[in-house]
This record gives sequence, C-alpha cells and structure tokens, in this order.
Amino acid sequence: MTKNADTGAERLLYGCMGLGGTWDTTPYGAADIANAEAAVDAALDSGITVFDHADIYRHGKAEAVFGEVLSRSPGLRERIVLQTKCGIRLADGGRPGMYDLRGESIVRRVEESLERLRTDVIDVLLLHRPDPLADPEDIAEALASLHRQGLVRRFGVSNMSGPQISLLQSFLGLPLAANQLEMSLHRRDWLEGGVLVNTPEAASTGFPLGTVEHCRKNGIRLQAWGALAQGRFTGRQQTPAEQATARLVASLAQAKGTSPETVLLWWLQRHPSRIAPVIGSARPERIRACADAARRDPELTHEEWYELWITARGAALP
Repeated sequence: MTKNADTGAERLLYGCMGLGGTWDTTPYGAADIANAEAAVDAALDSGITVFDHADIYRHGKAEAVFGEVLSRSPGLRERIVLQTKCGIRLADGGRPGMYDLRGESIVRRVEESLERLRTDVIDVLLLHRPDPLADPEDIAEALASLHRQGLVRRFGVSNMSGPQISLLQSFLGLPLAANQLEMSLHRRDWLEGGVLVNTPEAASTGFPLGTVEHCRKNGIRLQAWGALAQGRFTGRQQTPAEQATARLVASLAQAKGTSPETVLLWWLQRHPSRIAPVIGSARPERIRACADAARRDPELTHEEWYELWITARGAALP
C-alpha cells in the first residue's frame, strides 16, 4: 500500500466482517456468495481496492466466502490489497474466548487464512488485540518467518497503544504499517483525549495519550473501524446531539453534492494523521454512498470540521 496521501488506493478500506452469512458455524450458501460478490463489486465500483478481514469474522466464513469470490474472478487478486487479522480466539466448547498472540498460533492462523482466502500471500497482517501473555520477541520471530517465506508482505496492529506498538517494534526488524482503532464522529476519545488534558472531563476519556502522535511520527497508518458510527448520524439518531449532528451532516452533504456517509468519512480523513476509514456495510447501496471518500479529497473547511465535532459533542470545547 502506498504512503502517498494524494492517491486513493489507501484512502478507504472495505471491511468484510458482514460477509459469509451468520455469526456461527452454519455453512454459507450460494446466496451468501452472491451477496459477497455484490458487495465486492460495489466496493470496486467505488474506487476501493483494500479489503479488510479477520480470521474470526463469521467464524472464518467471511474469509472463505471472499475466497470463493476470488476464485470466480480471474485477475481480481492482482487488483486488490488483502488485509487480515489474527489474535482473537472465539469461545469453543470448554475454552473461553481469549487473545492468543503466541508465535506458533500466529503462524497457524495465517496458514488457515491463506487457505480460506485461496491466495498464496497476505498483503497486510494485523495483530487483532493485545495479548498480555504474549512475548514480543516470540511475536517478532513469527512475523519475520512469515515474511521470509513470502506468506505475508507487511504487518500492523489493531487496538494497540503507542507504548505497545513501540515495544513490539523494538524486536521487529520490519516496520509496522498500520494501527486499526475505533474512530468516528461518535467515538472521539482518540481526539478528545489530547484536548481535554487538565480539564474535569479528562477523567472520562480512557484513550491512551500519545497513540495518534506515535503512529503519525513513525509512519504508521491509522485505520478507523466503526467509521460510520453504526448509522447514528445517517439513520438512527438516539440523542438530541445525534439528531442535531445528523441535520448538519445532511446539510453539508447537500451543499457539497455528496452523501452524508461521505461527510462522516471526510471528517476522519481531514485529520492530518491521514486516517483511512474502514466501511463495513454489506449493502451495495451504502457502499456506493461512500465512493466520494475514496475519489475526492476531503472538502471540509477548518470551520466545518470543528462545527461537526462540537455538534456531535453536544457541548462547547473547553
């Protein structure tokens, strides 16, 4: 993936968590494959070429159904970037759900993902959640081995703080490429944590300070999952602040000749850290509603960006 902020190749990612049918081990069927094909086509039509997976999505069925799509579309694999994650183990029988970043587990999960995706290489592998029992040296050895074998091209993390990333990087010879965090106009602690320092509100913000800055300083691309805020500002407002924000988003979208979804994504993309939103809807019409965020630079002024922030907060800045 390019580091050029002016290209659309990494501006927007399509999150594949909604593909593959139900969130259990029930096998997927022909309808699930057709739905995945429609979603992939909508993403490609919208200028999106980076597809984000995780080994646990739909108990592995999201990767498997995507592999079906690749097998039916000759040449598609060469046109896209495949990203997946490992490190979360779903509950299974007597074993609880847990995190597992032991080196041998990482290698095994990657091999399983490659088989489901029907590909020889993963372009980007993210470590899904921090595992407090993991040895960063053991992790680094596993990642280096996967890279030497040509099974994974680049690595990153997800839901990790600046210090956690720094510790892992100190053992890893390869640069970490990405950190995927929940970030949206609704989930703003990544932004407000640094603004509310020395105010009474600071105690309510648990986001680890310095993480955004660490990623920016070290060329680690921030990816925003949950970027559309689960529809809070485009369909299902629950609070007066959300209702006011939805009206503002709609007004800006109309004035700029785009969709409300694009305005929400532009708000993230306008940040100087070059945040790349991940959109996770499986509905083709909603995917296509995000196309301008992949094809156009964010068209929000300084004042408009702040107006969206303050309206979503429901209160003035300190």
